[in-house]
Amino acid sequence: MTRQRVVLATRNVKKLAELQRILADQSQDVQVLGLAGVAAYPEPAETERTFEGNALLKARACVAATGLPALADDSGLAVDVLNQMPGVRSARWAGPAASDEDNNALLLGQLADVPAAERTARFVCAMALVLPDGTEHVRIGEMRGRIAVSPAGHNGFGYDPLFVADGYAVTNGELEPSAKDAISHRGRAVRAILPVLLAELRRLEPVAREG
Repeated sequence: MTRQRVVLATRNVKKLAELQRILADQSQDVQVLGLAGVAAYPEPAETERTFEGNALLKARACVAATGLPALADDSGLAVDVLNQMPGVRSARWAGPAASDEDNNALLLGQLADVPAAERTARFVCAMALVLPDGTEHVRIGEMRGRIAVSPAGHNGFGYDPLFVADGYAVTNGELEPSAKDAISHRGRAVRAILPVLLAELRRLEPVAREG
């Protein structure tokens, strides 16, 4: 049996693995490729001011280049005391070439004098689906919690070692991947977009099939 191909417009192997894990629990009929699995194309700069705008920007470019249904996400951390920043600049908070460690260190420095009760934050993920016929969908997922005073754990990526989700006593970086998927902003966005994706792929058959 052939599997329907969808491209996740990212080169982040951890994001791709996260989506593949979540999708595998729901459907065996869809193969998700990352950008490393398709021919290279000029990837757009993330110039929009919202998560939704950046996700659509990336998904549209991917569809135009590959001819396949495309998913793209834009995710970030919104810290209440920082007026919802870093926001869309989360991956570049400490500069264009910043590492996760650089971003985490800067954030901790900015919150150094903020008491525990005021370190509230949320992760946001906008997941966009764009189809070759121009149809577009966006779904939003959120995970609320707080920023820890020091990093802990080696799982996940980005700000995971600093983020403690509501109802938990450990950071996302200390959670097993399956446990994080169950509560994460990206997991929630993926689960929201998944029935839309599957319905659209059925509508488009056999356009999205491989082989």
